[in-house]
Amino acid sequence: MEYRVPLIAGNWKMFKTCSEAVASATRLTELVSDIDNVDVMIAPTYTSLALVSEIIRNTRINLGAQNIFWENEGAFTGEISAPMLVSAGCQYVIIGHSERRQYFGETDDSVNKRIKAAIAAGLIPILCVGETEIQRDEKKTFSVLDKQIKKGLEGLSLDEHCSLVIAYEPVWAIGTGKTATPDQVQEVHAYLRGLIRKGFGNLHANATRILYGGSVKPDNVSELMSLPDVDGALVGGASLQPDSFSKIIHY
Repeated sequence: MEYRVPLIAGNWKMFKTCSEAVASATRLTELVSDIDNVDVMIAPTYTSLALVSEIIRNTRINLGAQNIFWENEGAFTGEISAPMLVSAGCQYVIIGHSERRQYFGETDDSVNKRIKAAIAAGLIPILCVGETEIQRDEKKTFSVLDKQIKKGLEGLSLDEHCSLVIAYEPVWAIGTGKTATPDQVQEVHAYLRGLIRKGFGNLHANATRILYGGSVKPDNVSELMSLPDVDGALVGGASLQPDSFSKIIHY
């Protein structure tokens, strides 16, 4: 099996003021200073990006944003562009998170535009996909994922796909305390890698990092990371406290 450097990504969502973000980032840099075999990313709110960027400069921790708009500038009140994220120090951007789809009407088509804008600016997109509990109960998991991947990556060239990260986040396991079983996680991750293989070839499929996101905690991360097609985690609540997030990073 090809080795893929694990990525542990923390999505801070709408938490932490500027001073709180700086304090958390400072503490995290101390706790993970010994890490050399895992990539780490944290995604604070927009207001804290530039401040946190200074804290984590020259460390193993990378900066990510929680969303992106597909135009570089214009009359789009409340949005943020790829050049703005780059200038704030970002290397990654989360795209298509289930909360964005659920609460703010993001679609597979708009996700596709965001991914292309991110790649054009040199950002690494983390494409989030996943099914709701109803969709899983109705055995629609794979058809939902198939559509999200095909539409989300439509029109991307092989070169553009190179930096892409995929995060499987079963909607029913986000913030609920529920976690998919290891068998469920591996089954879905293997299916996603198969979709990449069909669309972009074996080389890209083997190189693509597929993260699991859904109530990842210090006590379940080791088992999840032992699965052959799990290359990291997209962590929500447990990434807010540096101590717990550090335990996940040190899985």
